[in-house]
Amino acid sequence: MQANPAPFTRTSLRVLRVDASARHEGSVTRQLADLMLRELDERVPGLAVACRDVAAGLPFVDAAWVGANLTEPEMRDAAQRQTLAKSDELVAELMAADVLVIATPIYNFSVPASLKAWIDQVARARLTFRYTEHGPQGLLGGKKAYVLVATGGTEVGSAIDFATPWLKFVLGFLGITDVEVIAADRGNLRGDAAHQSASENVAQVLERDWPALAEAV
Repeated sequence: MQANPAPFTRTSLRVLRVDASARHEGSVTRQLADLMLRELDERVPGLAVACRDVAAGLPFVDAAWVGANLTEPEMRDAAQRQTLAKSDELVAELMAADVLVIATPIYNFSVPASLKAWIDQVARARLTFRYTEHGPQGLLGGKKAYVLVATGGTEVGSAIDFATPWLKFVLGFLGITDVEVIAADRGNLRGDAAHQSASENVAQVLERDWPALAEAV
């Protein structure tokens, strides 16, 4: 199994892993992502993995970013190109991937600010979506996304979960409509059972999906 900074190869199943948990030691979502990649590596030949840890923070969209993004690419000056450089890097990673693994806790009923910042950087008109006479159209179709979620008290899918519905919507807006949510939720109430259930679900889901994933290589 390859990991960054090695580039994707054309004969690989290309996976982009995005981690958003502020914790490293003891992070349930990071443990679930580790498990998913091990399970994938056992099932799919030629697995290539790019890792993007957003927890340390990403630039927020500001006026300079908006101005650069609205400028036609061939008209951007050096400063505007530099302003968009990180966004271009993140977009390239996402566009190259066949499979997206997003590992995120739910903080205060939604996603961490760092993950929202990542979405803001990769949601780029004319690159990852476009506007048409029939409305917006996502340009990242054909990808599979797994969203691995952990919570202390929020029940995933309940009325107070504003994270997973939003993630599914915004990924769909970009054209990624095949989204699987695997939750280790209400850990404060369920204890180790929450993690164990999610781990079992990872294995079951990949057992179901791996023939189709292998064909993508």
